[in-house]
Amino acid sequence: MMASEATASTARNTTALLALLTIINVLNFVDRQLLSSFANFIKPDLGLTDTQFGLLTGLVFIIFYAVAGLFMGVLADHFNRPKLIAAAIAIWSLLTAASGAAKGFVSMALPRALIGIGESALTPAAVSLMADRVPPAKLGAAVGIYYMGVPIGAGASLMIAGWLGPMIGWRNCFYALGVLGLLLATIMAFVHDERPAKPATSKGPDFAEQFKVLAGAIRQSPALSMTVAGNVAIHMAVGAAVFDQLWFVQERGFDKAEIATTAGIITLVAGVAGNLFGGYVGDWWHKNMASGRPMLLFWLMLLFAPFAYLYRTVGPESPFLLMGIAIGVFQLASTYGPMISTLQALSPPKARATVTAFHILCA
Repeated sequence: MMASEATASTARNTTALLALLTIINVLNFVDRQLLSSFANFIKPDLGLTDTQFGLLTGLVFIIFYAVAGLFMGVLADHFNRPKLIAAAIAIWSLLTAASGAAKGFVSMALPRALIGIGESALTPAAVSLMADRVPPAKLGAAVGIYYMGVPIGAGASLMIAGWLGPMIGWRNCFYALGVLGLLLATIMAFVHDERPAKPATSKGPDFAEQFKVLAGAIRQSPALSMTVAGNVAIHMAVGAAVFDQLWFVQERGFDKAEIATTAGIITLVAGVAGNLFGGYVGDWWHKNMASGRPMLLFWLMLLFAPFAYLYRTVGPESPFLLMGIAIGVFQLASTYGPMISTLQALSPPKARATVTAFHILCA
């Protein structure tokens, strides 16, 4: 095969891999957001208090997701990444289907906790795969495309709640999502990992050694530490947002199906726009500006901060309400490409997945 043909074939394979990982990330975020999207359906059906609902959408999921993710990152740095992702999809999909059969707080909390463990394997392994195949100058755009899964998945989950929820019920939506996940897990299992396999005689991952590499990278790179800290600050708003659907209905008077659909469309459109803007403009900024990608995020935060405050204070008839939703989603989505590509550039090559998992844990 000629060099030009080999290059074209590699580019096609990389594009196909990115498309598959993005689709899986869409599924990941539909799955993750479906509980909060169906808040006005599930909360009364299961007789949940606000505290119980907050635990299900927050601590019960996040604590297992974040802590397990650190160990999943180490596994992704040592083992076959596509097969690790395939196993994780299969596990969280079965547990999503089990969530549809929940009868109360405990029977919903158990699968949600374990779903967090399954989903924690995806992004560290996926970003590590992309960093190995995509040139550094284009990595921000690739990560931005992958993270389109966040707004598309979140928007799709809201539209599912608005359209399918009244038609087939929230439980059947959870069952269907589980079946779709098993199909994607089967496809992912056949993807080739171009990283050389570990010798059969080599020992398994040394977690202590890998965490030592992580600690050393953080100590030696103030830029890495500040990027992680900035990501933490940005994601504080995400924790509060799980109550948005309840807030729209209880305090702003919207119909539950109507606002779920409207918010879903806004999230999808504004989020995809933010992902593409952050990815491509972040790469341009990195190439042409001395300050690097994170400075682009600084200016975006400064520009949009007043709108994030304003839309929480206006009534349902104000155009600033829907505009505020759109700006908030755009702002968050625009951070992923610059943020993750910066982390990958600052990470030791043998600990890229571990560093990614650590930043998710902190966020």
